[in-house]
Amino acid sequence: MAFDNNIPTKFPSLGENAPSGSDLLSLERSKASFDVQKLTEFMYTKDWLEKRNRVLAVIEKDPGFSKTHRYYQSRDAKVKSGFLKDKRIIELAEEHQWGPDERRVATFLYDQSTPFSLHHGMFIPTLMNQTTDEQKRLFLEPALKYEILGCYAQTELGHGSNVQGLETTATYISSTNEFDLHSPSLTSAKWWIGGLGKTATHAIVMARLVIHGKDHGPHPFCVQIRSLKDHRPLEGITVGDIGPKFGFNAVDNGFLLFDHYLVPHVSFLAGLAQVVPGTGDYIRPPNTKLSYGTMVYVRANIVMGVRFALAKAATISIRYAAVRQQFVDSANARTWGAKTVVETPVLDYTMQQYRLLPILASAYACFFTGREMMRLYEWNQQEMKKGRYDLLADVHASSSGLKSLTTTMAVDAIEDCRRACGGHGYSLFSGLGLFYQDYLPNTTWEGDNYVLTQQTARYLLKTYRQVLQTGGGPTTDEQQHNITASYLKEYLHRPTAKCTAMNPTDLQHPELILAAFKYRAAYGVAQVVAQLDRHGKSWNAVLVELQRVSRAHCQYLLVHNFFAALQSDPLLSSSKYCDIHSVLRTLACLFGLHMMEKDLAEFIVCGYLSITQCDWVKEQVMVLLDAIRPQAVPLVDAFDLPDYYLHSALGRYDGKVYKAMTEMAEMEPLNHSVVVDGYASSIRPLIFQGWKDGLPGDSKL
Repeated sequence: MAFDNNIPTKFPSLGENAPSGSDLLSLERSKASFDVQKLTEFMYTKDWLEKRNRVLAVIEKDPGFSKTHRYYQSRDAKVKSGFLKDKRIIELAEEHQWGPDERRVATFLYDQSTPFSLHHGMFIPTLMNQTTDEQKRLFLEPALKYEILGCYAQTELGHGSNVQGLETTATYISSTNEFDLHSPSLTSAKWWIGGLGKTATHAIVMARLVIHGKDHGPHPFCVQIRSLKDHRPLEGITVGDIGPKFGFNAVDNGFLLFDHYLVPHVSFLAGLAQVVPGTGDYIRPPNTKLSYGTMVYVRANIVMGVRFALAKAATISIRYAAVRQQFVDSANARTWGAKTVVETPVLDYTMQQYRLLPILASAYACFFTGREMMRLYEWNQQEMKKGRYDLLADVHASSSGLKSLTTTMAVDAIEDCRRACGGHGYSLFSGLGLFYQDYLPNTTWEGDNYVLTQQTARYLLKTYRQVLQTGGGPTTDEQQHNITASYLKEYLHRPTAKCTAMNPTDLQHPELILAAFKYRAAYGVAQVVAQLDRHGKSWNAVLVELQRVSRAHCQYLLVHNFFAALQSDPLLSSSKYCDIHSVLRTLACLFGLHMMEKDLAEFIVCGYLSITQCDWVKEQVMVLLDAIRPQAVPLVDAFDLPDYYLHSALGRYDGKVYKAMTEMAEMEPLNHSVVVDGYASSIRPLIFQGWKDGLPGDSKL
């Protein structure tokens, strides 16, 4: 009888030990002190949730959006599946009459960047904001129809954050009214460009504009790099994929070099600066900071995205911590059914609460700050249309520092949540390992996180010096809404302020928490200004302190935005939302005090907190953890992240963790055959060589 090797490995049909994961999560949900659905609708709105549910119902069943094989795929397979998804979203949008919102929802739920991601994320927005009407017709309209596919080529092999150091040149040729794009060195190769490796037909190329021998610095050009007939690179172009990365391997990040590649005058994006045809006269943009608007938008969106990153990690780890039982806590032993004692869910252990619940609080904090950043962006855009640029610098500086702080928080949180899931967190089936790998680039793109803090700090120092000089701070109506100048002015009026908490519970007052973060941030700025201006230190000598003042400023913004929303949001301040307001206030206090606890040294050094008050901070963190513990699962449920989005065995809504783990293991390609392919060549010879007197048998030794 022939041996059939194509029999996949299957687990026997066994049930879970009681209580099941479903039982434990049901118990957790029964503890909710607030209306979970009402909080969900507050965060997303009913309209958005209805759109999401309609889109989810379509893509969950579509092969192009399948996540079934995501954890088993090679890089080549990941890229191919990405192409399929990108094609299907275009087809589905046409079939179901989806608008931009529905398409964004579909991409969000798929939760993996694909080859077309930069076409939507950078190429089209740049064409919208930095082009003339003629260029919109030539480039933007075809891009919106997918007649051309684009990317954004700024970073080079030798330069990333230092945009002014880019080497690629674009030399104007007045006799032909063209630009000569050239890569003068190996380090001038464009590198890390998403969608460039194998996908893009066009690229927005940042190159040094050279006119009549004068270098005007980097400017954007829309450049065709591949044939629209057969997709081959055009003559004068060297382009390809940079190879496998730590993560993000469904995207074809690429390299690009130019060998005196000529492009027409219209390739120079002239929405801001202009080059006069024929003469080559250079016309500067009306305001040198106009390009900040696009950067603020991108960074504000990254901050918005952090809330989902934190919410996803918290949802998986907290649900699993409620389901996973380990040991018996004798002080809190419980019974279940016929059992006299059952093991304790790990979420009941205070160390697990200390690891996970502040991350949950951070997710909500980033929700409110992300919302505020988008509000400020929209408001600032309207102001700039009126020729008012007073708050542009503040919004740009805050978006830079918040991008740095919040993405660092998210990366740390994802890894902390993965570790908190114990051994199963190491499996890709947890949904956290690949998520960490793919999220990690957020700390580098759109500005390296440590370099970005210098932009924020530079603005803080400038504002402090202005407040010092004027004594009264900002004067215009717009600047009076500048909370940066406001807290710096407050510090100058009370440079030796102290925390007024008289007992531990005083530290749960929002005013006291906010006052501490304001003072600590202002003190740090004042100290750096003194080191630079009075003690003659160099910029390089204070880089570590600059990072600290940026972090302190942005931590204050996070705490401020959380408490401000609780006070001023019309829904949260209404009687119908008092239960939600109460739990969010507890979360806000936990967020602020836990963040304070991690940086207690800075609050002591600035003289604001006493040693006794520092002990109170630690004490109140534990009190707040105990208060949030019964609400933990309902609070992650309120984020309403579908199982399709999570793609996690550990974070399933129904709590059937172990069933999901075994089902995913059955799908492992190695388990699709009884005997592994390498058996005949590598295992069999080793076993058989020791059996001189005949073939080995199957008797148990």
